[in-house]
Amino acid sequence: MASITIRNIAKKFGEFTIIPGLDLEIADEEFIVFVGPSGCGKSTLLRIIAGLEPSTSGELFIGETKVNGVPAAKRDIAMVFQDYALYPHMTVYDNMAFALELRGMTRAEIDQRVRRAAGLLHIEPFLERKPKALSGGQRQRVAMGRAIVRDPKVFLFDEPLSNLDAKLRGQVRTEIKALSQELKTTMIFVTHDQVEAMTMADRIVVLKGGEIQQFGRPEEVYETPANQFVAGFIGSPAMNFFNIRRAGEGFVFEGAPHLAAPVPEALKPALGDRSEAVLGIRPEHFAPSEGAAGVLSVTIDLVEPLGSDTLTHFYLAGVRTVARINPELRPRAGDRLGFVAPAGKVHLFDSTDGRAIR
Repeated sequence: MASITIRNIAKKFGEFTIIPGLDLEIADEEFIVFVGPSGCGKSTLLRIIAGLEPSTSGELFIGETKVNGVPAAKRDIAMVFQDYALYPHMTVYDNMAFALELRGMTRAEIDQRVRRAAGLLHIEPFLERKPKALSGGQRQRVAMGRAIVRDPKVFLFDEPLSNLDAKLRGQVRTEIKALSQELKTTMIFVTHDQVEAMTMADRIVVLKGGEIQQFGRPEEVYETPANQFVAGFIGSPAMNFFNIRRAGEGFVFEGAPHLAAPVPEALKPALGDRSEAVLGIRPEHFAPSEGAAGVLSVTIDLVEPLGSDTLTHFYLAGVRTVARINPELRPRAGDRLGFVAPAGKVHLFDSTDGRAIR
């Protein structure tokens, strides 16, 4: 078991900077998820930790040991890749046992480790099969089993669910989370899927342009995003954003100056002397209401029934907006609905740098 310490790690490819300089502390036994859009540096950072890619500068520690320059094979880590990387001519058992044989372990110890991992992953019936006889989800479990048998200090997952269909993604995602709780080993998981990040992580690292935008517990990142980028990236559907500007003692929507923006009284002092800002409301925080003060009356443009809830699309102050509502309301395109935004659920961001206004 081991903590991971990253001190001012930077990575350049020629003149192009992928990671400009990053600091991060990961505690022993934590499940950390790196999340961000394509090109944000999350996989590069994972490969630096794995020893598959050298950093341009900075220091990396696994436990108390500085591992800059230490080959991947000697870092005591195990990595699960997106494409499984199984040996097609070997059985499942042999795929899982191969690395242990290279270590010179006894046959009895190898057998014990392989069968324990197979039990954890529910792949005991497939031990004598070859990869071509397995489904995508079964192959990914074998790849995970091959990592587990090594009993490493750190597990690294590089978008391991990308090749699976939606149902299998959910199933394997749950299994990886359960596995992390049982093995109690430090794990780092890379994904561009914020749902995977929210459901799996002890803490989330949100990356953009090789820089950490926020590092915190899933509920922290969701409820108090550090900036507009994090607010828009975490949450599905994404947060709705509106440009607002000062008008007298209050604020109005820039796209509808006749319409008062629902800026909470508690946040007005934090706005200071700003003449404009960005207001954010998550789809699930719009509350259907009729006749109450501050109702935003809109015409429903599109309805997406999801079973447990319904997404309604409409234009508010010229901005395409989504609200998640109770399906029992049964809205239809063309209906007029009123919404309020509860004061405690409204977010404000600086219009120049996107920082959250608290």
